[in-house]
Amino acid sequence: MTTFALVHGAWYGAWCWDRLIPELEDRGHGVIAMDLPSDDPAATFDDYADAVAGALEAHGGDDVVVVGHSLAGLTIPLVAARQRVGRLVYLCALVPVPGSSFMDQLATEAMLDLGYVAGLSAPDSDGRRGWVDEGLARDFMYADCDPEATKQAFARLRPQAQAPYARRCSLDAFPGTPATYVVCSEDRLVKPDWSRSVARERLDADLVQLPGSHSPFLSRPPHLASVLHDVALT
Repeated sequence: MTTFALVHGAWYGAWCWDRLIPELEDRGHGVIAMDLPSDDPAATFDDYADAVAGALEAHGGDDVVVVGHSLAGLTIPLVAARQRVGRLVYLCALVPVPGSSFMDQLATEAMLDLGYVAGLSAPDSDGRRGWVDEGLARDFMYADCDPEATKQAFARLRPQAQAPYARRCSLDAFPGTPATYVVCSEDRLVKPDWSRSVARERLDADLVQLPGSHSPFLSRPPHLASVLHDVALT
């Protein structure tokens, strides 16, 4: 049995994995999902990693696979630098550059379709931004989800603090943990061509390609669970 630690991306919470968790459990795996302090303007990506590591205190080891979706790709290598885990899985995920900030990356790498920003609110007094346009959220994150899943997910999205984006990644180098990158071929938020490139060149990761959009844990949880099950067997 493998324990999967599921780490959500921007605007989400542990709830986003609700459709995937029973699929993994049916395949004999354990699951840990946690809420990150991503709406806390004082929290950094290192604080996010501390939250994950805290949830894993009783489970760290070679049987743990840490899965990071989207923005959580900037967190999961920090987790592996804190404690031993068996594998990192980047799911439609951003990948940091050690020593650089996310804002630095945005200025130099074509990794996101920035059209999504039109669907966000202006920053609030704490510098947080949330989704206000359900149509654009559907286009960028839920294009292959059924309407009910899209509606339910949109209603539960929360603001994402922007402050961590300006903080330099605290890694000097990536940990030596084996990695897999799962790219969705119709992802409109994180560009698939960029994902394929960084999977090979930055992570030296195994690459798995799925059909569909940015949120496969909502649109195709059995398919994603089968992929993760296969990853656990590697």
